[in-house]
Amino acid sequence: MKTGKIAGRMADQFHLPRDLILGEPIVTVTGRGDLTVENYRGILVYETSRIRLSLKHGQLEILGNALNIDYYTNDDMKISGRIDKIEYGM
Repeated sequence: MKTGKIAGRMADQFHLPRDLILGEPIVTVTGRGDLTVENYRGILVYETSRIRLSLKHGQLEILGNALNIDYYTNDDMKISGRIDKIEYGM
């Protein structure tokens, strides 16, 4: 069994947050204009119509218009603009 599956089972069994144990991203969307991402690794693409982020396991792409990274830290970032689509990928 892979380490990720074991860690996932342990997180579930002990009622621990999966984002903390597995480094999974937390994506919070408020309407169509604000998005907060926690547990990202880096910024791969930053354009006004597309922002692509590197995650521990894959990538996250935000598509829209007038997209802007309002702030980012080592832990989280806030994106604003008109968000049309959010895609997870590998």
